[in-house]
Amino acid sequence: MQSDVSTPQVTATVADAPRGNWVDRLAPPGWRPWLRLSRADRPIGTWLLLLPCWWGTGLAMMADRPAWVDLWVVLACAIGSVVMRGAGCTWNDITDRDIDGEVARTRSRPLPSGQVTLRGALAWLGAQLAVGALILFTMNCAAVLLGVASLALVAIYPFAKRFTWWPQVFLGLAFNWGVLVAFAAHGGTLHPAPMLAYAAGILWTLFYDTIYAHQDAEDDALIGVKSTARLFGKDSPRWLLGFAAGAVLLLAAAVAATRPSPLPALIAMVGVAGFAAHLWWQLRQFDPDSNPLLLRLFRSNRDAGLIVAGALALAGLM
Repeated sequence: MQSDVSTPQVTATVADAPRGNWVDRLAPPGWRPWLRLSRADRPIGTWLLLLPCWWGTGLAMMADRPAWVDLWVVLACAIGSVVMRGAGCTWNDITDRDIDGEVARTRSRPLPSGQVTLRGALAWLGAQLAVGALILFTMNCAAVLLGVASLALVAIYPFAKRFTWWPQVFLGLAFNWGVLVAFAAHGGTLHPAPMLAYAAGILWTLFYDTIYAHQDAEDDALIGVKSTARLFGKDSPRWLLGFAAGAVLLLAAAVAATRPSPLPALIAMVGVAGFAAHLWWQLRQFDPDSNPLLLRLFRSNRDAGLIVAGALALAGLM
């Protein structure tokens, strides 16, 4: 797929992408605008979508027992997270193309900068959704139904900041849905454990995306876009502490709900403790006036989520 732009536009970088990312360095020039539209140059979003899926797989193994299908669930969730995060970002940029053009951090993205056309973006969205559907339909009926239901949350999220001060809640509802899908993909049923983990993930999303939203607070105020960062203002540290504490407690409850034997319980709880320590470290570092720090803290949540995923996987295998 080619964009209707000149070479200088195609090779132009995006302002909020990491310097020296693989798209800018290695991808064929004609593909770069499309990969940027999917945020392939910023993989943190893919991680944050994938990790709850891996939490769900670990909890399923703890609640039941490991099964060969779990290997495919882990891989399918990884592939699905790449394409569905790309589809979600493409849809977000389609709906926000006028807003993004008014914000310094986002005006260099492919749509507002003219690197791709609206028609091309819609076609790219359809292609990614098709790949995601192929992955989803390899799973059992319960997982498929849950996966299809998630599309409503994905569709609504980009509009949330126009009508509520809590758009991060809608992001959390969409980004953590994978914990339910992955758990159901293991055995075809749901359980209190993934539901508690889903609630924990929503609070975790409120934590990290409020940190992220502080980067745009001034621009958002000028154009009337709502966010928890603007809502909380100087009270953000207190709110962040509450979100972190709630996420940790709910994750601990999710582990307990699987009724593990002592050794798996200990391993899983050590992971929850590591998660808590990481969030506390972020709180100690938080400075709403330092955009480079805010971005670094936001990206560090990959490590926070991996601590939980690794502990749950190990506990499940025990």
